[in-house]
Amino acid sequence: MPALHLSVRIDPNSGFCFGVIYAIQMAEDLLDEQGYLYCLGDIVHNDEEVQRLEARGLRIICHEQLAALRNEAVLIRAHGEPPATYQLAMENNLTLIDASCPVVLKLQNRIKTSYDKQEKIFIYGKHGHAEVLGLLGQTSGNAVVFENLDELLSHELPDNITLYSQTTKSTNSFYRIKDELEGRGYQVNANDTICRQVSNRDKDLRRFAAQFDQIVFVSGTKSSNGKVLYQVCLETNPRTHFISNVGELKPEWFGPGQSVGICGATSTPMWLMEQVRDQLLNL
Repeated sequence: MPALHLSVRIDPNSGFCFGVIYAIQMAEDLLDEQGYLYCLGDIVHNDEEVQRLEARGLRIICHEQLAALRNEAVLIRAHGEPPATYQLAMENNLTLIDASCPVVLKLQNRIKTSYDKQEKIFIYGKHGHAEVLGLLGQTSGNAVVFENLDELLSHELPDNITLYSQTTKSTNSFYRIKDELEGRGYQVNANDTICRQVSNRDKDLRRFAAQFDQIVFVSGTKSSNGKVLYQVCLETNPRTHFISNVGELKPEWFGPGQSVGICGATSTPMWLMEQVRDQLLNL
């Protein structure tokens, strides 16, 4: 097959957000120091990055395994954890290395304050997501989590609603939900707790995706943020391809001399996007 001579560029705004950079830096420092480290849940929703760190000694554990652990150090990832995890750590003499994202910690504190005031709390987020479980824990499991407006409206709603959001949700969707509730006569205390580093990527990505013949979007399949940003790319440029690793690239997607943009989720490491770029340049 003749060489395609593609022109390839990586989106400078893609890649890890600061919360993930902070958690991974902390993990790498400790791995250098002691050779192994326990981490509660995947440190980031990207299998390639998790495998890289596991090869360096990172040991991913679940909550059940945490309960059986004694006298060890355990990393809390950027998503944060509910109060029960900290309680368990004290009982089991575990040292928690807390790499919770500062944006998530601030949100946890605000939800706890609302709960202490006995407000009726509704959280716009994904059921079972690590960050959402941490938020729910601030309310002893009493807040209502919903994924969309229809699900929210299926609940019997109080007159006064305190509205929060998972930090990686779409700001547009959040405000649409708020406006819809107010239009139906509810009093809404809306707390926009969406991370701007994440939400600004929407606009940046649209601008980036529009410039190329083809887009390769690199993300782990477990990343909520990846699913959202992939859709943003696809809406802007229908010739957008989702891959999780270099092995999923297909040469037949591309024509000779085409321009290709590479972008990814807040959980996609830059080294992985660089691998994809190098592979494309060799087609």
